[in-house]
Amino acid sequence: MAKSTKKGFKLPHTFVIIIFIVLVATAMTWIIPAGEFVRYENASGRTIIDPNQFSYIDQTPVNPLLIPLYIVNAICSRIDLMLVIMFSGGAFSLISKSGALHSVVAKIAKIFQNRLYVFIPIMTTVFALICTTQGVNQFIAFAPITVMITMAMGLDSIVGAAIILLGGCVGFSTGTLNPSTTLIAQDIAELAPYSGLGYRAVCFVIFLAITNIYLVRYALKIRKDPTLSPMYEIDKTSDLKETDLDSFGALTVRKVLIVVSLVAALAAMVYGGIAYGWDMPELAAVFIGLAVVVGFLSGETPSSMSVIFIDGCKKMLTAALIIGLATTIANVMTAGNIIDTVIYALASVMSLAPDFLMAPVMYLANTVISFIIVSGSGMASAVIPITAPLGDLLGISRQTTVLAYNFSDGFSNYILPHSTALMGIISAVNIPYDRWMKFMWKLFLIWMVTCCILCSVAQMINYH
Repeated sequence: MAKSTKKGFKLPHTFVIIIFIVLVATAMTWIIPAGEFVRYENASGRTIIDPNQFSYIDQTPVNPLLIPLYIVNAICSRIDLMLVIMFSGGAFSLISKSGALHSVVAKIAKIFQNRLYVFIPIMTTVFALICTTQGVNQFIAFAPITVMITMAMGLDSIVGAAIILLGGCVGFSTGTLNPSTTLIAQDIAELAPYSGLGYRAVCFVIFLAITNIYLVRYALKIRKDPTLSPMYEIDKTSDLKETDLDSFGALTVRKVLIVVSLVAALAAMVYGGIAYGWDMPELAAVFIGLAVVVGFLSGETPSSMSVIFIDGCKKMLTAALIIGLATTIANVMTAGNIIDTVIYALASVMSLAPDFLMAPVMYLANTVISFIIVSGSGMASAVIPITAPLGDLLGISRQTTVLAYNFSDGFSNYILPHSTALMGIISAVNIPYDRWMKFMWKLFLIWMVTCCILCSVAQMINYH
């Protein structure tokens, strides 16, 4: 008698997951009443919500037959970010072909081969500090490098991706210096820019310590038994896997110049973003320039350079499309005029919580909203005008309100299947979403508990 085999559940492709969420959002536009807050322009010229003026309006359900058009429009609206991802793939394809990073990886791997408890915290801290002012999605193209490092050290691709994602998450989510979240939220809440920095810095250190303990323990476990990795089978055939550190080659003058050009390009992007307000188009242009410089330093002809660049762009196409596709969700809800209704309902429920749980409940409610509004600046503009005056009524300082918003907007981005930072990075290194979640779900729960505790402490000390 033939032996029957039972197939385990396999999470659908990311495209399928996102399309399903789009369909659910579309259905919600037919079920949830349409509503809107009155919006006005404040002294800083920013359009914000008047929390005292909400009204239901005529239903504007989204036609399911128009979903393909919404997808196209969403992709068009994110084309600048998609070009950054694709052009970064082209530039890093040329860098990878040169072998420069391979040689650097070999030296780093040899130095830290047996000191993961030092190597991982150093790397995550670097990304955490950078992401106090920058978004994690700027480092999508760097993911293959960190994955090459960790796989050369006998670890898996998840550790390589997590160094960027988790380190960057702590820097971004604690909101110490972030201009696209903290400054906007504080401006709307009528707080002094960067006020309350001390407590947010404490939160930064606490989350960084917790995250590094989790990641180092995971890395040591995988080093001891590689089969425990959710990526074990996939990593065996990965293009980023190098089992022999000596095969990376010597670090020649030409390779050093290529690495220097890469560092210069990254420094230019960070400085340009901070000093000159560079956005995605400027970053995409930097990657084109980097590709040309690296190509000539590598000795490639213009034709071979073009072939390598295009091949690298092709490899990043899936990640780029995921980002464009995910934008459809918010666009559908906006068209259905149900976002304000959802926010209004959540704010009403929050007022029923016990006094000592007000701040944690505010964080949890904001977390639910963050599943709908992925944009940090967009969420600040929608939520803070409601939660700030609500906090005034409930005895929660406005600084605590901003903190709850920062936590909810930031940390949830690392489990959401429509988060550009998460999906961009794991797609770039071929980590399926279900494998990432096998690693991530416990840490996210730890993060949530920590957020609730820190918000509660902020409420008790009347954080200002």
